[in-house]
Amino acid sequence: MDTRSPFVLDTRDVGRQPGSMRDYRRSVDAPAQLGLDMIGVPEGAPLELLVRLESVTEGVLATGTVTGQLRGQCGRCLSDFTSALNVDFVELFAYPNSTTDATTDVDEVSRLEGDHLDLEPVVRDTVVLSLPLTPLCRPDCAGLCSQCGERLEELPADHSHQQLDPRWAALSERFGSDKTD
Repeated sequence: MDTRSPFVLDTRDVGRQPGSMRDYRRSVDAPAQLGLDMIGVPEGAPLELLVRLESVTEGVLATGTVTGQLRGQCGRCLSDFTSALNVDFVELFAYPNSTTDATTDVDEVSRLEGDHLDLEPVVRDTVVLSLPLTPLCRPDCAGLCSQCGERLEELPADHSHQQLDPRWAALSERFGSDKTD
């Protein structure tokens, strides 16, 4: 653990008396690959962390909020968009040699390393798990026309594509269209 990382917090100020707590506010740069293929937080974008560390019997409970800006591509119309990110997290960091430390697997519960805890994995999990698999620029996005690929919002209301039944195509070519307006 790199104790110089802005995601790493020193718990000595909190103490080990259950119930003691301390609030932190941090502005950090987003780590690489904080998102999915179509939506995420760009690397280096600012993130705001509001964190409360509270000493509990088995460790330090970190409760907080991550806010920032998402950048994505709409899954219906393929346009680029931005959206606000605001997600909450709660994570227990177990004390070394505590009952929780002894009775859980290494990847089951976060652990303190000395007097430090690293919020980056918690922030990454919280942000990525909150993202939609199919992001939308707006909930009512109409998407693209299945025939011409243009955005439906930009097309006139009477937009349509005449599709001739392939069984009649030869007759239409020979005798022309019987369409009357």
